[in-house]
Amino acid sequence: MKKSKAILKLEDVSYRYEDAKKDEYVLKDINYEFANGKIYAIKGKSGSGKTTLLSLISGLETKYKGKIFYEDKDLKTINLDTYRNTYIGIVFQSYNLLPHLTASENIILSMDISKVKVPNKKEKALDLMRQVGLNESFANRRVLKLSGGEQQRIAIARSLSYNPQIILADEPTGNLDKETEDEILNIFKNLAHKENKCVIIVTHSKNVCDNVDVVYELKTKKE
Repeated sequence: MKKSKAILKLEDVSYRYEDAKKDEYVLKDINYEFANGKIYAIKGKSGSGKTTLLSLISGLETKYKGKIFYEDKDLKTINLDTYRNTYIGIVFQSYNLLPHLTASENIILSMDISKVKVPNKKEKALDLMRQVGLNESFANRRVLKLSGGEQQRIAIARSLSYNPQIILADEPTGNLDKETEDEILNIFKNLAHKENKCVIIVTHSKNVCDNVDVVYELKTKKE
């Protein structure tokens, strides 16, 4: 089988906290590749650097050694605001939705921030909600009136609002029951396998790891 070309590549990436000892790295010589059409899990114990790795991939943290490439372009040479608002969609464990807005307003706000050109943002928001399994009856509900699973679906829809190539998800099922976790996993699978997105999930869940295409495991210094 022909190997898919990597859309994202890490070459000898190392990172240490500013107050750490000179040779004390939370990430050391990481070499990972990620391709469109696949769903990846990054697993590891607490302190292994999983969330730090997502911060590096998303361009939120820039003080690292080694190189990170998006479509063969070094992240250190491109506009990171454009990168985050155009090519990367982020889904948080805590959802990070604005509670004073409705479900559809949270999605529309993301479109406004990314400055994506959409003829009808309200209709686009409804389309995205349908894509994650929510009908339009949820559109005008305030976030706090939604269940955890429903909020996570809105968070995923929001991350898709500007059609990014890569979806980064930080423990997206950590607060959900098994049945809801499976439903969210199916959304991510469809995004990778049917929409040709690159989906990268940081997780502690064995169930998630058992249902992805590739698992990368980060080790702590003591392991």
